[in-house]
Amino acid sequence: MAGRDFAIFVVRRLINAIITLLLLLLLMFVLVHAIYGTPLALARLYAGPHPTMAQLETIVKEYHLDAPLYVQFINYLIGVFSGNLGYDPIYKEPEAYIIMHYLPITLTFMIPAVIITVLLGTYLGAIASANRNKWADYIIRAFYIFTWSSPPYFIALLLLLIFAIWLGPWTHLPTSGYVNPLLPRPKPVTGWPLIDALIEHDWAYAESYVIHMILPMFAVVLYSFGVYTRMARNTMLDVLESDYVRLAYVKGLSRRVVVYRVGLRNALIPLVTLMVLTFALSWTGAYVAEDVFDYHGMGYITTVAITSVDPLMVYDITLFVGISVIIANFIADILYGILDPRVRIA
Repeated sequence: MAGRDFAIFVVRRLINAIITLLLLLLLMFVLVHAIYGTPLALARLYAGPHPTMAQLETIVKEYHLDAPLYVQFINYLIGVFSGNLGYDPIYKEPEAYIIMHYLPITLTFMIPAVIITVLLGTYLGAIASANRNKWADYIIRAFYIFTWSSPPYFIALLLLLIFAIWLGPWTHLPTSGYVNPLLPRPKPVTGWPLIDALIEHDWAYAESYVIHMILPMFAVVLYSFGVYTRMARNTMLDVLESDYVRLAYVKGLSRRVVVYRVGLRNALIPLVTLMVLTFALSWTGAYVAEDVFDYHGMGYITTVAITSVDPLMVYDITLFVGISVIIANFIADILYGILDPRVRIA
């Protein structure tokens, strides 16, 4: 029965995720048509700079931009779900191919950054709550308030100043690029350069890749861990004042066991949802870090798209980030249901 309840819970969450995705696609579709109201104006998205009238008319026919709106929306849904996001006029390549080329470069340092943020934030939040209104609590709160309130550009530039100028002779951490440009890229197997290097046993490329992503990764960690640490601390404070924690003390359990086994385990349940916010927040930090450290990932192509007036690329990147947040939210809902069975019947 428990397995059946969980299956129903997963199906419901999946339906909610699909509905949210359809609403996102509808919103993006409406916004684009509100901005570019005519078929010829829409054709300029696909035409690139300085198109001729003949080129615009050809694009209108090719993409059926003069069809009724509901037909255009159906064609748009078919294109998105089939991976056909259009042909970029600047890069002269399919949009999906461009995104899938740069996406692994960003996710390779962003995923570890999110994991470190969650682990570090949970641990520091537990320490701060266990030492409420003591020096450890004050230091942790001051640190996360500083990073949380600082602009992401400031954090990235501060790391650049510390590790490139002050500690540069000892750290030797590179401050630009995602790998040594003199090293040949490994044979594409998965499309993820670091994983491909490990598969091909190209240790020099893998080492260079890891070293180059250290500073951008910790720029994202410092930018996003403040809100998570604050929520972890507040959640732990609520848990430590609950009846079952007082009962654990009455049973004679040590303070360490009560805080880190009883309290922290129960505090993790509401923090699962916050992981989605951390993931979404990390996109902003990753884009800024890539700009500061000249890291050619999703942030790089976003900057290029904005400066070169490539609205189609900006639109597709925005759409992709929205889809990734929906997927992350769906995963968080499933984890929430695993940790707290009461949610399944809510």
